[in-house]
Amino acid sequence: MRLTALPALSDNYIWVLAGDDGRALVVDPGEPGPVLAAATDGLVPAAILLTHHHNDHIGGTAALLERWPQIPVYSPQDERIAEATQRLGEGARFDAAGYAVRVLEVPGHTRSHIAYVLDDGPDGAPLAFTGDTLFSLGCGRLFEGTPAQMLASLDRLAALPDPTRVCCGHEYTLSNAAFARVVDPDNPALRRRIEQAQAMRNAGLATLPVTLAEERATNPFLRSRAPALVAAVAARLGRAPADEVETFAELRSWKDGFRA
Repeated sequence: MRLTALPALSDNYIWVLAGDDGRALVVDPGEPGPVLAAATDGLVPAAILLTHHHNDHIGGTAALLERWPQIPVYSPQDERIAEATQRLGEGARFDAAGYAVRVLEVPGHTRSHIAYVLDDGPDGAPLAFTGDTLFSLGCGRLFEGTPAQMLASLDRLAALPDPTRVCCGHEYTLSNAAFARVVDPDNPALRRRIEQAQAMRNAGLATLPVTLAEERATNPFLRSRAPALVAAVAARLGRAPADEVETFAELRSWKDGFRA
């Protein structure tokens, strides 16, 4: 298996998981060009996986179907994704291009957002295609869901095994890092991750995928129950947060208005 992050639009990634024969899963094609270009090097899309309805994740689907009209398109149960051939919910399992895939419902960014998990990915390490729910050092904005929903969704993803490689939809690591270092300044694992990510971007490399173990140690939205994060939120509120949902909600609101 070969996992590739194809840059698209301004900061999206289209994830491609291809076997030795070139048959591939294509995840969240926001535009067709990168996939069509990869096809000239032997890539043969065998299935398209869509995490949510936003156009920067599905916008290339129609053009890819013009080129490969028979390939299945998996999506959440959302009528806003017109090209879907199979709409999936919690616990769905399917085989595509020889890969066993299962579905987690992870609402918050949108009401119908799903993630795709391959428990047996390249080199035996699981993969999680998390769309705009979980980013490296961050999480998605709450466009349609509630803080309680997003916190529960992040908890579900955080419960995956340590070696799981997080394949999210955007190259946001360094912009997320600017906020993370403000709210969690004494975290040595975070400092190491920021240095690593900066070096990777300086070299023109993607900062992804990243292991879930590393995200649990560094991502403030996966650490919202940690004493350091609760204290940061309490200082901002001028009082102790009422519960873990308020802590998370205030952390997300703080990030929404944050300017580095």
